Amino acid sequence: MRRPSKKPSRKFSADSHRLAELAQALIQASSRLEERAWEREIEVLLSKHFKAHHQEPIDGALEQLFPTQPDAYDALMDVVEACSESSTIEYQGKQYDCLLVGIPLLAWTRFSIGSGPIPADVVMTLNAHLHAHILAPEVQTAIVPTLYSIDQLPRTHCETFTLLQQLSHAALNAAPVRSPANPPETAPFLADTRYLLAALVVPSGMPLFHWQLARGQAGHIAADKERALEQWRNQVTPNLTRLLPGCGVQVLLPEAYFAACREADLQIRPASLRAASYYLSHTLDIASKDLHASIGRFSEQPESGRVDEYRIGFSLGQTNEVIYGVVWPLYGQEEATEEVITRASDSDEATAEPETPLEQILSLLRECGIDDIQRHAEMFAMEFCDDCGTPLYPDREGDLVHPEMPEDAPSGSAHFH
Repeated sequence: MRRPSKKPSRKFSADSHRLAELAQALIQASSRLEERAWEREIEVLLSKHFKAHHQEPIDGALEQLFPTQPDAYDALMDVVEACSESSTIEYQGKQYDCLLVGIPLLAWTRFSIGSGPIPADVVMTLNAHLHAHILAPEVQTAIVPTLYSIDQLPRTHCETFTLLQQLSHAALNAAPVRSPANPPETAPFLADTRYLLAALVVPSGMPLFHWQLARGQAGHIAADKERALEQWRNQVTPNLTRLLPGCGVQVLLPEAYFAACREADLQIRPASLRAASYYLSHTLDIASKDLHASIGRFSEQPESGRVDEYRIGFSLGQTNEVIYGVVWPLYGQEEATEEVITRASDSDEATAEPETPLEQILSLLRECGIDDIQRHAEMFAMEFCDDCGTPLYPDREGDLVHPEMPEDAPSGSAHFH
């Protein structure tokens, strides 16, 4: 489940209460017509706050619903995200549909992962490949000439809405788009996500993506989407690799902004584990089999029994000192399916459901050559270092400790993901 940001408890505004009330009415609707009526009321109220840059009433409604009304919370979050990443605008007497898209990529390295402004010729090339492989014919685009780290993305739904409006008008006017001024610094990680952001603008009712053109052709949509992704990767990977020297790069499918961010969050987790194993074995000149991994379950509210993330602490051989750590956050339904499923036979494997997050972690560690693995049964609170904010990781004994590389290890740019 997507969670609201943590803030001190405060008095909620009338609009916060109204949004929460409308979200509850939405999930209780008995017909699609009623649902649409409640959605329109929510959208009108959201539009008012987006245009005024008032994020607090929206956050307040989500905070009210999250603890006790998860279905209403999800319903409201869906509408909030949709209204901030998409809209309809009028231009020269015509209506246009606008969508903010994220173009995500995964990167991993032993060194550092770049971000920031990108050359105009690369933007032009990416735009050409977008139109050739991803977009429907009538779409106009405006691409921000910046490779964003996650810390540099819009921080609120209001900021997301504002960026969409700016880019949409730039697309319609064929106006240049500038890189953001003074973006926040981003911490270097061994594996991390990067994003390009763009607005797609099309006459209202027209398709945005190439695979939408396969209307009424059963089985063609999924195949068209897979083919588009393959062609997109083949064509743009060399251009994006040029922006990230010394990095392995995997390009993902351009999608609506929030969906793209969630997919990148999911896909970066395996890359983080593989990058950690590779970094430690090469930096310390050891085999991966000489590493020990301690896996702990962590929760914001341990008494609830809900797992919010796993933390994996790496140690050398039989020593107890944690030298590195990786965080594996859980999303959505994963929070309820964190355990390993015991399967009786090979035939069970063939018909099995997708791996749980814990199974993925165990499989990846073994794939990396790490067989000395310990799973702690305890549910840990999500603790961090008071001085630097680094997550604390479980050691062999189940104590939460700050990871520290050996004193004789070569200096580098490793951080904890």
